[in-house]
Amino acid sequence: MTAILPPARLGILGGGQLGRYFVQAAQRLGYQVWVLDPDPDSPAGRIADRHLAAGYDDRAALDALAAHCAAITTEFENVPAPSLEYLARTVRVAPAAAAVAVCQDRIAEKAFLRQHGLPHGPYAVIHTAADIQAADSALFPGILKVARFGYDGKGQSRVNTRDEALAAFHANADKACVLEALLPLDAEVSVVLARGEDGQTECFPIAENSHRDGILDVSIVPARIPAALADNARQCALSIASDLDYVGTLAVEFFVSGGKLCVNEMAPRPHNSGHYTLDACATSQYAQQVRVLCGLQPANPSANCAAVMVNLLGDLWFDGGALREPDWPALQAIPELRLHLYGKNQARPGRKMGHFTVLGSDLPITLATAMRARRLIGVRDDSRSGLA
Repeated sequence: MTAILPPARLGILGGGQLGRYFVQAAQRLGYQVWVLDPDPDSPAGRIADRHLAAGYDDRAALDALAAHCAAITTEFENVPAPSLEYLARTVRVAPAAAAVAVCQDRIAEKAFLRQHGLPHGPYAVIHTAADIQAADSALFPGILKVARFGYDGKGQSRVNTRDEALAAFHANADKACVLEALLPLDAEVSVVLARGEDGQTECFPIAENSHRDGILDVSIVPARIPAALADNARQCALSIASDLDYVGTLAVEFFVSGGKLCVNEMAPRPHNSGHYTLDACATSQYAQQVRVLCGLQPANPSANCAAVMVNLLGDLWFDGGALREPDWPALQAIPELRLHLYGKNQARPGRKMGHFTVLGSDLPITLATAMRARRLIGVRDDSRSGLA
């Protein structure tokens, strides 16, 4: 592959915070960036060299990207795979449509894991109510997840019985789903990696993750798991990237249940659990995304210190129903803390508005500082999180 060098122009489909960080990383390396996103006020579009405010299947906008950009990537998995296929006829696209198509459909994702002998939990594919009636009783209690367009807990329902599963299925307009057995969890971890077209791959340190209402809440690095289990997670993620013939930044989320790994989801893009790489690593996950897209070798991903990342949701902006700005000075007074706000123009409950990362040489102290910072701005502690 011929390397694409600055000041070439790159394109990205998607204008959220992940796209915003891609734009910043690319511009720091000397590239120009065009963003395609239907939101005229998207966070990435506002700082891009050009923002095409159009749908992801808009042929005129796709043609403009292909004509003016040397390579194109995506910031989220729900970009239509046909749009990526269309672009790839005339311009370099990474990740490829085939890899994205696997990751954006839970049914295809589960089939991929099974086909390649990768660890996954018990599940059943649900197309009709009859499939729920026929499901193995061992899948209850379970989680019913829509196959497409579900993220951050959306389109997911915990179901204890068949009747609850049927009700959830109908509540989702009878869309195709997967029914997964509810596993007892020791921990949740994720591996973020960058893989080039020549197969060279670099993994970032593994993050230990805690979720609240289906949304990532806190990531702890390094993950507090045995070294052998961490190595197994890295090897599994590397196998997934190789089997997908993946080019780009990829995240693999795992459940740890009974001391064993189980792949939960794959994300064909940078990941929220990799936000810590902006402040704690020699190279961020976004800079890696730029590098492998352009045919450059992935750089050193090692961490310089321990890190704890805390998501900031739109709920923080509401106090008894009144809209207010959170107490940023309280956070800024903590010298080990790095605050990131995404530039979104409207706070909504559950919307990712920013994050902060606390850095340190001692992980328990770093975690305690992050938890204290959360309390300072009004985030309630959750005894179920295991973060203490």
